[in-house]
Order: sequence, then C-alpha cells, then structure tokens
Amino acid sequence: MQIAQMAGSSFFQEACLPEQRAVEGVAFPAVLVPSGGPPAQESLDEFLAAVRSERASRVEPLLRDAGAVLLRGFAARTAADFDRAVDAFGYEELPYVGGAAPRSNVVGRVFTANESPPDQKIPFHHEMAQVPTFPAKLFFFCEVEPKSGGETPIVLSHYVYKRMNEKFPEFVEKLEKHGLIYTRVLGEGDDPSSPIGRGWHSTFLTKDKAVAEERAAKLGMNLEWTDDGVKTVMGPIPAVKWDEVRMRKIWFNSMVAAYTGWKDARNDPVKAVTFGDGSPLPADVIEECGKILEEECVAIPWQQGDILLIDNWAVLHSRRSFEPPRRVLASLCK
Repeated sequence: MQIAQMAGSSFFQEACLPEQRAVEGVAFPAVLVPSGGPPAQESLDEFLAAVRSERASRVEPLLRDAGAVLLRGFAARTAADFDRAVDAFGYEELPYVGGAAPRSNVVGRVFTANESPPDQKIPFHHEMAQVPTFPAKLFFFCEVEPKSGGETPIVLSHYVYKRMNEKFPEFVEKLEKHGLIYTRVLGEGDDPSSPIGRGWHSTFLTKDKAVAEERAAKLGMNLEWTDDGVKTVMGPIPAVKWDEVRMRKIWFNSMVAAYTGWKDARNDPVKAVTFGDGSPLPADVIEECGKILEEECVAIPWQQGDILLIDNWAVLHSRRSFEPPRRVLASLCK
C-alpha cells in the first residue's frame, strides 16, 4: 500500500491499493487510512470525532470525485462500532422498504448485507433502483473477512452508460424512452436460500395486506395477491437517470441483476424485467452489459474493519461468491 500525504493536518490520509484503477484521471475508489500509518493506534472515539470534523472537508470531496471511499485501518471492529461510525457521518437513515434482499437488523441502523448463500454471486445493481425511493449513500462494513472470495465489486455508473451508449445506441435510446418494469413474486416469509428471497411481511414491514398495499402504493408499486404470496409490479421506472451533482447520465437500474439473478422457486428472471412498454429485453445485449460491468469494475478483497462508503448515484455494486466465514454489514442513508 502506498501512502499519499494530504495537505495540512488531517486524521486521514489517502492511500493507493493495487486493485484501484484510474477512471478519467480519478483513482477509483478513493482510499483513506490513518495519518499515523498502520497499525491504527487511535481509539474508536478519536476516529468518530475525526469523521464528524472532517467529513465535509476531507471525505465528501473524495466521495464526490471518486464515487466511493474505502476507509481502512481504523478502530471500528464490531457491528456496534460500525453503527456508531455511520451515526457519526450524520446522514439520515433510509428504512429498507421495497428492497428484494433478505436482511436482518443487527444493531441500531445496521443490517446484514444480502444473506443469500455463499455459492451465489449477486449481480451488479444500484441499491433499490427498482423503487422510486432509494438510498443516496450506503455503507458496507467487514466484521469478519472471508476465507476466500466474497469481494464487493464496484463500478462507475456513468462509465457503464457511456460504453453501453457507444455499443448499443438504439437499445439505450429505447431504454431512455420507455424505462423498465420490474416484476417479482414474494412469499409471506423470507427465503434465505434466494438472493431475492425477502417475503412481503419484511418487504413492507407489516403482516397486514391493507398496510402493505398502502406502502406499495407510495412506492408506485402494484400488488396482485396470490394464494400464498403476492406479485409485485413496479414501473415503468427510469433506467437512466441524471446525476445533478456531477452533471452526467448514469446507468441507474438493476436490469442485469434482475434478468440474470432474480431466480428462485417463485421467479423467472427473464420475466422479472422488461422494457417499460412490456416488450422483452434482448438477451444478447444483457449479456454484453454484464461483460462491460465486469470489465470496468474494481474488486478489493475485504479486510476486517474496512468501511466502504458508496454514493448510490455514482456506483453500482455486486457480491462475489465466497468461502465462509464472511460477515459484511450494511447501512442505507437518504
């Protein structure tokens, strides 16, 4: 790891990892380590105080430029430490309503990341891109590093849009015109064997169908009840958005994830996502998009205590399969 000294007195300093890549001249992701150098000797309280005092001056400019910031070598070691760290950043929590992944609350505003089996990879997606209310920022935290694999690859959304528009301009034009419709069939309870196994009770945080319908309506989602669950239909919803902060178009969708990964006993991934006019997506284009995502991504192996801050307006993420143990936690912010 190479250390780059930041100007002035700071608790944080930038570092370079071999997995980083330069995208349009910017290191992706940005990496921050303790200015004292590893191993970190600071207390958790010192780290939290530094987050509060330097968030606006140090961390957020990097997040704006790079789209993601990895904080490595600091004093957070447990879920409770991570909860305090997220709180120190001062971002408002976003309740996980309408998302597909099975998750469990651990402490405070901290949840498990997607609990699907370790042999399954989770395709690239923007967090909750299939609903209108999605997090602006998300945190991941490595409490237990994987025995092998289990990275959380990330990729810059505007660059994916750029490459897709160059290669498939007619497809992108239709996508921008019609958007996407996402369809998912939910049981009552969670199915931990499925990457989209969240049941309707936890999806809508209720066991009352009337309340579920009310919460779905607020998301713009239609519900069709079945004997043992419910079919959710979301959209048409935009698949390409405009990032007001960076003034560029972004590939803001879960198209590849839904088409290739929304598969379980209840769901056929080919039916899970269509153009907004109801016409099917071309399989060859989806396959090529998946290849572009993999080509452009960065995957940094997790170390215990790592905190990864992602701007959900800038970056898609995924999860590689892994050999247990692995415990990565998450927190979603408005």
